[in-house]
Amino acid sequence: MAVQFSSAQRAVAAGVASAGLLIAAFTLGAGQGSAAPAAASDAAGKAALTAAAPAAGSARITVTGTGNVSGVPNQLSLSMGVQTSAGSVATALRQANAAARSVAAVLRRSGVAAPDIETSGLSIYPNYSNSSGVPSGYQVSEQLTVTLRRLSTAGSQISAAARAGGNATTIDGVSLNLSDTSTLLASARAKAVADAKAKAAAYARALGRPLGPVISMSEAAPAQPLPYAATPGASRAGSPVPVHPGTQQLSVTVTVVFALA
Repeated sequence: MAVQFSSAQRAVAAGVASAGLLIAAFTLGAGQGSAAPAAASDAAGKAALTAAAPAAGSARITVTGTGNVSGVPNQLSLSMGVQTSAGSVATALRQANAAARSVAAVLRRSGVAAPDIETSGLSIYPNYSNSSGVPSGYQVSEQLTVTLRRLSTAGSQISAAARAGGNATTIDGVSLNLSDTSTLLASARAKAVADAKAKAAAYARALGRPLGPVISMSEAAPAQPLPYAATPGASRAGSPVPVHPGTQQLSVTVTVVFALA
């Protein structure tokens, strides 16, 4: 059965339909509007993360610098002693003691201070001349370490000590060294720092960046100069032993961290 609407009823229905369309449109717009602020918020968060990245001024450059200096040794360290042999330990030891005392006495008379004469070794051992296992005698060795602080008289002092010990005298070696390295090390440190600064400046120029201030610096343990070692050549006991001091080198290495402006 067909349903008939009056003109008034048709007007009401049209109004309801229009209201529904308006509500739907408003709801859709509200959803889109809420999405836009969310997108804007995400973009702002990304921008904040980008701004938190390290600044260019935090770049650093690390270099090492080396400073070398040379000095003339001013003192001599002498390792010498006496060695005797006898049929008994007591006799060999008595002879060695007498020779060692003579050596020390001559060194003292020549100007060597008592603290610069140090007993550094003593050994006693048997000598065997056959396979019987019975010692044929005994050998005694006494060593002294002597510091000679005046190179101008060191040669004469060595010769005098050798004469005092006679045929029992032994000399293991001579070393020349620097008694005070503080001034030389200060100069080496200044050269090492200057070397590091020059290297850092060169790298900064190559990178097209101004060199900034020092952030940190450390020094490797300074290399100690190696003593110049020599064994006195054969010469008459009455002749001074020639002493040639030469030179020794000290080296300092530093590691410096610079900022790049």
